[in-house]
Amino acid sequence: MVYVGIPKGQADQEEEVLKTIQDGDSDELTIKRFTESREKPGALWHIYAAKDTEKIREFLKKVAEEQGQENPVDHDPIHDQSWYLDRSLRKRLHQEYGVQGWAIVQFLGDVVFIPAGAPHQARRSGTVHNLYSCIKVAEDFVSPEHVKHCFWLTQEFRYLSHTHTNHEDKLQVKNVIYHAVKDAVGILRANESSLSRS
Repeated sequence: MVYVGIPKGQADQEEEVLKTIQDGDSDELTIKRFTESREKPGALWHIYAAKDTEKIREFLKKVAEEQGQENPVDHDPIHDQSWYLDRSLRKRLHQEYGVQGWAIVQFLGDVVFIPAGAPHQARRSGTVHNLYSCIKVAEDFVSPEHVKHCFWLTQEFRYLSHTHTNHEDKLQVKNVIYHAVKDAVGILRANESSLSRS
């Protein structure tokens, strides 16, 4: 989080931000960062374990049906990013499916790492609710430990509609694997020739 802008004379907004942080199921230390240390919060994240993805997907489809919405085969309630799990939905998800996530308030200067395949949502400026105006820098990366999971996600994206924003392979996992293998082979060949000379 590289910038958090707090408008002058917006003291009443502080109470609203505090309420949002509390309703977001944040822990006491996080609340103290805002109330006592006077740090600037920019975004409220809810991150779930990747192993709970199917349960969350099933829950969102169930809620959509209850609300009379369709669940087209070539769409996905997680990848569509059309849901925000508010406090009541998070509570229901926990009660009915045993799924509980982590609430993280991202303050100015904080970095949030989201593990591969971990469903997540953020409340920040421009989406559901403003904490404060903020600017964040995001970078996707593929760690060697999560290549298998990233490849699985890529396959999942292929089943989305062709017009879906996540249909394309944004991580380019196959290219990452190709270049990693190419570099490894190049290093092995370079070392092989130097070893044969000694």
